[in-house]
Amino acid sequence: MMNQVQILQMFWNDWGNHDLGFYKVYVQCGAITKDDYKKVTGQDYEAVTETQPA
Repeated sequence: MMNQVQILQMFWNDWGNHDLGFYKVYVQCGAITKDDYKKVTGQDYEAVTETQPA
């Protein structure tokens, strides 16, 4: 059975899903670490902050 990082690597490498926001959700949910994110995407993880409208 594949672990979460292996599955995400398949999405990145084989399926061509290069939407960084997709992978950031996994870090935000605690499913993968920031190091795993970099391993999959090759990018450093930068937290996204969303502002609420006033």
